[in-house]
Amino acid sequence: DIPTAEQNLERLRKLNYLVIPCCAEAELALRRAAERKLIDYRPGDCNFKINTPEKLTEGQIRALETIREKILLKLGSTGVQDAVNMAYFKLLSMITVYPVEDLEHLANHEGKILPDAYLVPFGTTARQLAYIIHTELGESFIYAIEARERKRVGEDYILKDRDVISIVSAKKRA
Repeated sequence: DIPTAEQNLERLRKLNYLVIPCCAEAELALRRAAERKLIDYRPGDCNFKINTPEKLTEGQIRALETIREKILLKLGSTGVQDAVNMAYFKLLSMITVYPVEDLEHLANHEGKILPDAYLVPFGTTARQLAYIIHTELGESFIYAIEARERKRVGEDYILKDRDVISIVSAKKRA
């Protein structure tokens, strides 16, 4: 980046501004390399591992090492995932919930484990989640089961972040 970037970042932080330095270009390069299985990297990670250096050119290896040294090791991440998380979870007060049909295996009707994650506003109730999933599910809602404690909850149960929920309704799947 520009030579004064670090100074500007510190000035903003001293003023108590919420600042998340980001490098979208580095994030894109890392994600593309990970998609091609050239590196092990998950969005938000502070480092990566090169899997197949023989499949990379010298220039690509240099570029990856530059990303590692100048961004990841210096800032802790590319900042992109941090910015997304801050926007959704802090500024918009969203939570993540996982609806499942099979409580025993935490799966859907096809056996896929935790197949869906819904981002919902903080304060969303079990019935509101049922409506978000499908109108008929909301209309025929009877109760829900919170998976961790296997506790039956009513329509007014306020969902918590990372709740795994099974909704019981009067209508059966067609």
